[in-house]
Amino acid sequence: MTGVLVRPATPADFPAIARLTLAAYEADGQLKGEHGYGTVLADVATRAAAGEVLVAVDEAGAVLGSVTFVLAGSRFAELSGPGEAEFRMLAVDPAAQGRGAGAALALACVARAGELGCSAVVICVRSGMAETAQRLYERLGFVRTPEKDWSPVPGVRLLGLRLELPRP
Repeated sequence: MTGVLVRPATPADFPAIARLTLAAYEADGQLKGEHGYGTVLADVATRAAAGEVLVAVDEAGAVLGSVTFVLAGSRFAELSGPGEAEFRMLAVDPAAQGRGAGAALALACVARAGELGCSAVVICVRSGMAETAQRLYERLGFVRTPEKDWSPVPGVRLLGLRLELPRP
């Protein structure tokens, strides 16, 4: 992960975040029959108002990827219960993939959850999602949690994953 820094996003980053998130989801085939999800992904200001949007940047400050970190009960929380955090919409610019930005963003969310005293981090991945993303989450210690599986729209199956955090 040399050369990748994770920091809070600023409004100046929002256009780059919207562009790369749509590009990443499109490249991964996740926007086929997307039922308006592209609009949600591109609305970075709304995500930032409801949670914490983080960016991974390179040495020159170029935005490589982003993620939205939320707590249970917030607008963008889908899976998290009491004491849990979750992250959503983790995306890395297709041109920047393989440089460690995705791992850096996921680890930043895990660290943030720990700082806030959360007991676990939960996420969901689309069934059939790129194997590289699934391997990343497994490497970080996330385990399948079938009771968290769900479907936001017909034909889209999301698989729940959970990472138990150490108790202080």
